[in-house]
Amino acid sequence: MQKASVIPVKKLAFDTAYAMVLGYPKLQKAEFKKRLKELQALKVKALEFSGDKRVSDVNVLGKGCVGIVLTAHLNKKKAALKLRRSDADRSSMRHEAEMLEKANSVNVGPKLLGYSNNLLLMQFVEGRLLPKWLQEGVGKRRVKKVLRDVLVQCCLLDGIGLDHGELSHAPKHIIVDKADRSFIVDFESASVNRTPANVTSICQFLFMSGIGAEVAEKIGEQNKKAIIEALRFYKTHRNREGFDMVLKACSL
Repeated sequence: MQKASVIPVKKLAFDTAYAMVLGYPKLQKAEFKKRLKELQALKVKALEFSGDKRVSDVNVLGKGCVGIVLTAHLNKKKAALKLRRSDADRSSMRHEAEMLEKANSVNVGPKLLGYSNNLLLMQFVEGRLLPKWLQEGVGKRRVKKVLRDVLVQCCLLDGIGLDHGELSHAPKHIIVDKADRSFIVDFESASVNRTPANVTSICQFLFMSGIGAEVAEKIGEQNKKAIIEALRFYKTHRNREGFDMVLKACSL
């Protein structure tokens, strides 16, 4: 992997490749200056260009339709920084920040550290995406612990009326850190204006499609009919009894 490059914010303008990331996919001088000011307002001292994705011939942590994710260096700690793409289908990061803040109210998601029109600053979670974590030789007990925690977080989101929106296909939306703590990430499609279906969606991803085969290899094949029946009861009653039924059906 390419060695990480840590570039002070005040020096970003001296290298076109690094500067390009700030306004990706099109660098405009006025927009670049605006984003530099936003970085400074959030007290970002430097940006680290590292990761498995490539943008403008440099490495980054993530690349999506809405934003580019980088490691940001503050005074004494790292943070995850999401930069709004200049061609994104939204004009601001405000909605995602508000959704993440609401998730944080029930201790779900990386902690929101700050945001501006074009930037979203969050807790840096060092870990693996769930599918990759499952491939690292983790045992049945650890897998059950992590999956149960993910379902509990989804239940908490359901409880506050926040629907993540992308958990039925979530290969990039759950990170597991070195202490086996799970984090649901990327709330750009989240909403409080539709019926939350987080528990139902994540069960579909974990046990019926998505990474169902990998999960079954770790904890055994689950009775899909029993899971579906438990989910129907949970969706109707939205109570602890219903959620406990889901956990039991999933052998968690």
